[in-house]
Amino acid sequence: NYPNPFNPTTVIDYNLPIDSWVTLKVYNLLGQEVVTLVNEFQNAGYKSIEWNSSLDYGKGESSGVYFYRLDAISIKGPDKSYHQVKKMILMK
Repeated sequence: NYPNPFNPTTVIDYNLPIDSWVTLKVYNLLGQEVVTLVNEFQNAGYKSIEWNSSLDYGKGESSGVYFYRLDAISIKGPDKSYHQVKKMILMK
């Protein structure tokens, strides 16, 4: 994601080599889900999603460390899947 640290907006980029069902979620340090940014079928290619932490559920998020998890499962079979977790920092 960039920028990192961010306030209040960051952009997460990823590239899908094959058509996949994609889930991208943000979690706090306690492992609680903060927001689901993507939960849909996507065609192969470059993707970009913006997270504005001040808009989530109308409450905004606190400064601190967050994690995002990207899961991409090929429509051709679950044996072709990708999972990644990365850290990001919100500084207000």
